[in-house]
Amino acid sequence: MAVDKTPVLKRCRSLELDPTFLGYDKKSKRKSNRSGRKVSEYGLQLREKQKAKFIYGVLEKPFRNYYKKADRMKGMTGENLMVMLESRLDNVAFRAGFARTRREARQIVGHKHVTVNGKVISIPSYQCKAGDVVAISEKAKSMQRYKDIVEVTGGRLYPEWLDTDLDNLTATIKELPKREQIDVPVNEMLIVELYSK
Repeated sequence: MAVDKTPVLKRCRSLELDPTFLGYDKKSKRKSNRSGRKVSEYGLQLREKQKAKFIYGVLEKPFRNYYKKADRMKGMTGENLMVMLESRLDNVAFRAGFARTRREARQIVGHKHVTVNGKVISIPSYQCKAGDVVAISEKAKSMQRYKDIVEVTGGRLYPEWLDTDLDNLTATIKELPKREQIDVPVNEMLIVELYSK
């Protein structure tokens, strides 16, 4: 299985992205070594795509498949794409506060610690729907790991489309997120322009 092992802070620096969007509270002390060169239109489009892929931890081929699916759906392609990325199971687990970072959320899903409507799902890219109840499995709830995670994520602001109960480690998806509820610094219109060439 392909894995992106790029150092997080280095990648954030090159994409001019704040690490807090990935759940990291570290800051890179180094400055981005981009000189005052003007970035071409294609360069801007590519950077937005790389940002979205990096934030959600999606590789090129699955990302292209998301785009094709979003293009076939009703409504704005860019908004559909962002909603699909946001409703991935690993992202929902991260948003609900079950993990400190999206990478950790992906790991706990892969380790079969997450259930959807009572059924264990170990696929990070599983698409959650409105009304789904995402929870940490009974077996994993007692682990010290989750007590530590809740301590860190307890003060986090949860998106309004999620109803989170950290005491029982469950979250209910009230509705699929709308674009204005997704606080990711990505201009999806540039991604649409890039793919529609």
